[in-house]
Amino acid sequence: MPVLAVVRAAFGAALLVNAVPHGVAGIQGRPFPTPFADPPGVGMSAPVVNVAWSTANAVAGGLLVARGIRTPGQWVAAALAATCMALVLAFHFGDVMRGGTGVRGLRSR
Repeated sequence: MPVLAVVRAAFGAALLVNAVPHGVAGIQGRPFPTPFADPPGVGMSAPVVNVAWSTANAVAGGLLVARGIRTPGQWVAAALAATCMALVLAFHFGDVMRGGTGVRGLRSR
């Protein structure tokens, strides 16, 4: 099984998971952290920015996954990447919404 195909499946799945919280926040009209805020990933961005960021993640993730997840190894890589991304996002956004710095603060802890 080609390593690039496994990496592509994993990265695509992670991008699709990342599209969800940004899209939900944007659709609800709530500010939410994006890489375009100040500081990146911690500051709040407007709902329109979140919808755009969600769309970019969904398109890129969809294109990567659409290239085909054909082997069991690719399915496992995609599932693991999606789960890991969801856990990292849960920690990061939960900490940021409580006033912390999310994964950015791990360097200083």
